[in-house]
Amino acid sequence: MSQALVQHLAALRVEMADGSIAPYCGGVFTIFGHGNVAGIGEALYAQRDHAQNPLPTFRAHNEQGMAHAAIAYGKAQFRQRIMAVSTSIGPGATNLVTAAAVAHVNRLPVLLLPGDTFATRAPDPVLQQIESFSQGDLSANDCFRPVVRYFDRITRPEQILTALPRAIQVMTDPASCGPVCLALPQDVQAEAFDCPVSFLQPALIRFRRPPADAGELARAAEVLKTAKRPLIVAGGGVLYSQASNELRAFAEAHGVPVVESHGGKSSLAWDHPLNLGAIGVDGMNVANAMAREADLVLAVGTRLQDFTTGSHALFAKAKLLCLNVQPFDAGKWNATSLVADAKLGLGQLSAAAAGWSADAGWTDKARAEAARGNAIVTELTTAVPKGVLPYDAEVIGAVRDSLNDAGGDSGLDDIVVCAAGTLPAELHKLWRSRAPGTYHMEYGYSCMGYEIAGGLGAKMGAPHREVIVMVGDGSYMMLNAEIATSVMLGLKLIVVVLDNRGYGCIERLQGKSGVPSFNNMLDDCVPEGGQPSEIDFAMHARAMGAHAVHVADVAELKTAMVAARAARKTQVIVIDTTHTRTTDGGCWWEVAIPEVSQRSEVQEAHERYVTAKQDQRL
Repeated sequence: MSQALVQHLAALRVEMADGSIAPYCGGVFTIFGHGNVAGIGEALYAQRDHAQNPLPTFRAHNEQGMAHAAIAYGKAQFRQRIMAVSTSIGPGATNLVTAAAVAHVNRLPVLLLPGDTFATRAPDPVLQQIESFSQGDLSANDCFRPVVRYFDRITRPEQILTALPRAIQVMTDPASCGPVCLALPQDVQAEAFDCPVSFLQPALIRFRRPPADAGELARAAEVLKTAKRPLIVAGGGVLYSQASNELRAFAEAHGVPVVESHGGKSSLAWDHPLNLGAIGVDGMNVANAMAREADLVLAVGTRLQDFTTGSHALFAKAKLLCLNVQPFDAGKWNATSLVADAKLGLGQLSAAAAGWSADAGWTDKARAEAARGNAIVTELTTAVPKGVLPYDAEVIGAVRDSLNDAGGDSGLDDIVVCAAGTLPAELHKLWRSRAPGTYHMEYGYSCMGYEIAGGLGAKMGAPHREVIVMVGDGSYMMLNAEIATSVMLGLKLIVVVLDNRGYGCIERLQGKSGVPSFNNMLDDCVPEGGQPSEIDFAMHARAMGAHAVHVADVAELKTAMVAARAARKTQVIVIDTTHTRTTDGGCWWEVAIPEVSQRSEVQEAHERYVTAKQDQRL
């Protein structure tokens, strides 16, 4: 059974968006254990150097980390290709559950192949087996059911003939795309069966692009043509459909300004005159101000997460028109739905609205505000005050512009990777991306620890680009082992660690909620008899094989970035920062405040909360 699975994966080919043909599965990450080493392991060994269909195997240091890398690979490949992940039956399998949730929320494909207990049950309970007192067929792998798009447990080898194609169908469907899990009992992995030759010669994968329904398209065009102050919210679906050209053409043809969610950032070049930049809770003031004035929002390929919509209060009075390949997303919040592929749908909607455009004054204002916003970004990221610790904006500016300092090609954008903490808010506003896919943010699940492993996957998916991981000290401490993997695989990363000595983002949220600061910043967490935390991140990174330095200030950071670009192996640059300064911008975000408290600060925060909720879309 394992041989059939691995040979099918290795033989799969996909027609890419540019018409080229590529292997669908870029490789298999695995950490072997007793649940996969003898079954899947034997099949992977035989396939790694196969003459026609090689399938590389990559060893990692943490199961969650290797799954993050596999997910990031799929994201960097615009969901056109995948990686698979194989683990043993116990903690190796459950370590994947968080990563599965990351892929599920972000609608990203990954094939999870955890080992499972014996289907025969003859040796039960085996090492690492979860025993249920009430359900005989339950195993730890049932944890995957809520966080994957498709789950199956292969209890007979013949079942792989239907289960694997179904899993691949889910991952290649633009509407249902997400993680899939095939739980593999270790005895079934090793059982023989008569496998049809056709299974080992699978058909070429071609992605479908569903066009809009004629009736929906007509209704959407009529709604659009009533707008005088329209605004486009570009989401991740624009990138996965590779519809950046169509987005630009639509905006220019109809004079409609564009704002970008985290998922959609880099859909439109940062310096396009109609790109207002980041929208939402961590958005630019210019973008949010235009959103409040808009009379219609065309949401393209976005699931309308609360950070994008300001918890549905930012543009609650505007009409909502949702163009999305997934009906679940297209119909949110009583929107006028247009279910279609973003690339086709934008072209069809533009044609159906031929002759219509936004009010000229609105378009002119958008261009002026976009220019003003860009000037603000330049000022924030290049003016570095003396005598104080830098904050994220000043670090971002130095990192972002270091390609020019190194004399590089400014047309070949870096990929910046991040996931959690303060950095996503600052990068959303301040990072500048020219090419689609160069802003790699995991902000659907906001999973601390994704960053370094995600950077590894992004590098595997786009080896020709410089991959820069920006990570806070809190996230670094959560999951950093794939620094060693990047060194081992010869896949260079530049990791910039911003050390503000704790969970600065949540400490600020804590304060805004009226709660005194505690249990977030390291210096506040030392009990009587304890010792202050002293973590040398540069020394730690060097211990894993990277070259690492701790710089004193932004000037030294700029010098270190030039050297890091010239280097050939993974570089880690650590800089001390403050969490007390942040970039202005954003809008309200719903965080529930206690109705009952003896503290006046909490009572006042609750009053503000109740007032803000009155602006939410109903």
